[in-house]
Amino acid sequence: MVLSYLMHNCFKETAEAFLSSTGLKLPVDYSVNVDKRKAIFNFVLEGNALKAIELTEELAPNLLENDMDLHFDLLSLHFIELVRSRKFTEALEFGQKKLTSFGKVPKYVEKLEDFMALLAYEEPEKSPMFHLLSPEYRQNVADSLNRAVLGHANLPAYSSLERVVQQATVVRQYLQQEVGKDSYPPFSLKAFLSK
Repeated sequence: MVLSYLMHNCFKETAEAFLSSTGLKLPVDYSVNVDKRKAIFNFVLEGNALKAIELTEELAPNLLENDMDLHFDLLSLHFIELVRSRKFTEALEFGQKKLTSFGKVPKYVEKLEDFMALLAYEEPEKSPMFHLLSPEYRQNVADSLNRAVLGHANLPAYSSLERVVQQATVVRQYLQQEVGKDSYPPFSLKAFLSK
C-alpha cells in the first residue's frame, strides 16, 4: 500500500529506499514512465504548462485531445502564469489564440471570465480571483494530469492508500448518519496524536 502511494505520486527515490529496506520487489506496472510522469508533474507545479503539455503528448498521445477539461486546465494554467509574470499583452494574445474556442462550450464560459478578469488588475494577487494564482491550483491541475496519464496507461487513477482513506471516510460518514448524534465524534488525526 505504501509502495503503491509512493510510485503513484512519482516518489521513485523514496520507493527505491523503501524497497531496499523491506526486501520487496517493485511491480513492473508501476515503474513504467515514472520519470516522465514526475517531470510532467513538476512542470505543472512550476507553472510550465506548455512543457507539461509537450511531454504529456509524447507519453500519452491523444490524451489531451480526448480530455478537453484537462487540456483546458493546462492551457489556462499557462495563461495564469503569463498574468503572474505581468505579461498581460502576451496573456491576452495567448487567450485569443488558444482559449477562445473553449468559449463556445457553456461549461467553460464562467472559468474563462474569471481568467480574463485577472487582466483587469495591476496586481492580480489582490483580485477576487487570486486563488487561481495559488500553488493549490497548480497542485490540483498536476494531480488531475497525473491521474489521467495513469488512466491512459491502464493503471489505477488513485493509489491503494488513497482509495482506503476514501472508503474509510464514506463508511465513517454513513455510520454517523445511521447511529445519530450519540455516535463517536469525527476522527481527528491531530486529536489522536495528542493523546
